Formats: sequence, C-alpha cells, structure tokens
Amino acid sequence: MMADGKNKKIAWLYLAPALFLLLVFTFYPIVNTFIISVLVDYDLMAGGFDRISFIAYWRLLNFPAFRQSMYVTAVIVFITVPLSIIIALLIAVTLNSIKPFQKIFQTIFFLPYVTNSIAIGMVFAVMFQTQGGLINRLFGINVNWIAGGASFGTGLFVLSVFIIWNSLPFMILIFLSGLQNIDKQYYQAAKIDGASKKKIFRRITVPLLSPMIAFILITSVMGAFREFTAVIGVFGVNLGPVGLDREFMTIVGFIYEFMVERPDYAAAAAVILFVIILLFTAINFWVSKKRVHY
Repeated sequence: MMADGKNKKIAWLYLAPALFLLLVFTFYPIVNTFIISVLVDYDLMAGGFDRISFIAYWRLLNFPAFRQSMYVTAVIVFITVPLSIIIALLIAVTLNSIKPFQKIFQTIFFLPYVTNSIAIGMVFAVMFQTQGGLINRLFGINVNWIAGGASFGTGLFVLSVFIIWNSLPFMILIFLSGLQNIDKQYYQAAKIDGASKKKIFRRITVPLLSPMIAFILITSVMGAFREFTAVIGVFGVNLGPVGLDREFMTIVGFIYEFMVERPDYAAAAAVILFVIILLFTAINFWVSKKRVHY
C-alpha cells in the first residue's frame, strides 16, 4: 500500500507541469471567455461592465456579420473536409503502389506542410488574379476570381482549392503510414480470390485504414472550424465592414475583428465556436466507436 501511495505521488509530480500549463493556457481562458461573454458593455481596457446577462448571445445570433461568418465556416467545413480526405486517400493509395518514385513524390506532396500558409495564400492570390493571373492565362479565360466585384462562388472556389491543397500533405503522410502497416497477406488472399481493385480498396484498404480516417476526420473538422489564415492569405488582411473580404470572414476572423470593439460579442462567438467543435467532436467519437475497426 505504501508503495502504491508513493507511485501515485510520483505520477502526480510528473503530471504537475502539464496540468499547470493546461490550467493556465486552456481551462482559465475558457472560463474567462465565458465570463466576458455575459458581461454587457464590457470594457476590455478598464475592466468595467454594465450588468451580467446572456443578451450578447441573442444579439450575436441576429447579427448579420456573425451569421455570415457562421455560413462561411460551415461551407468550408462541409466542402473542404470530405474532399480533402477523399483526395488524400486516393493519392496515398497511388503513392503506395509506385515504389520506385515514392520518396520523391512524398517529398513533393509534403512541401506545402512546411511552408507558411500566409505565403502560400499570397501565391494563390497572384495565381488567381484577374489581369495576368496564371489560371486565366493557362485556360485562356478572363474570370474575376477574387478581386473587387467578384462573386461569392468564385471566391469560395479559390478559398476551397487553397484549403484542400494546403491540408493534403499531413493527411497523405498519415494514410501512407497506415497503408504501409497493413499486412500484405490480406491483399494476396484477395488477389487469389479474384477480387477487383475497387473491391480490394472498399473491403480491405478502407476498413483497415478506418482508425486513421477517424483521426483525420476529427482533426480536420476542428481545423476547418478554426480556419482563418486561408482567408487572410487569399483575400488579405482588410476585413473591414465593406467589400469582398467581409463576405469570407470566418468565425475566428469575426472574433479577431470584434475582440477590442465588442469583447462581449467576440467572447460569445468564441464560446459558440467551442460548443460547436465540442459537439462535432463528440459525434465523431460516437460514430468512430461503431465504424472504426482496430
């Protein structure tokens, strides 16, 4: 019994630094953000407020700028996440079958992961310029993709392409590591039975990669809900009340913009975002228990 007590004390001693960091940089900010969200007319600099109320949440849900940011964030999540996973899985399976050039292609696909997202976004902005842009020149067209007066659809297309392309390297790396750990006997047995490549992919590859798919899905959904650097990279830092930039403001962008002007709105938006991410993560974990094969 004494040995068990000593081991527990040692365990808590080892956990203490991590718990302290979690308390200071995770739990305290969450609690403090919720407190600010219920302080009406909160003054960020002076710390004063008018009264305590949940009215900021009601006003926020009826605020056009926030509703637009929720719409843009939802579109990003439900378009980019599924497409990214599907494309990354197909590329990983293809790379896994090309043994001679696998390392070269792995390096090429991994390069965006170690490159600054803002810098890549600026490159995309140049590529999709209306006048002299690479895309318009390449396809012989004259489409206003992201400049002033561009439509929401064209801007969303450029933003989605950038987010998908930027998220592929990490996914491909995870899927490749999973594919290389699958026992080759499964594929050999399937070939002996005369199974087609499509059936092998659907019945062997996907089920055995389900833990990686679940992990990628959870992290991708969380990342997509917190997306902001892509908008800054493609459309610039001007997120004023007028113009194309406001159309593509995400929830995180809304929080940044209103953090000083209306901290109660920003805090309430952060709490709503936290609850949404928590809900989707819980759903993903629940689905994973039923669908994931370990």
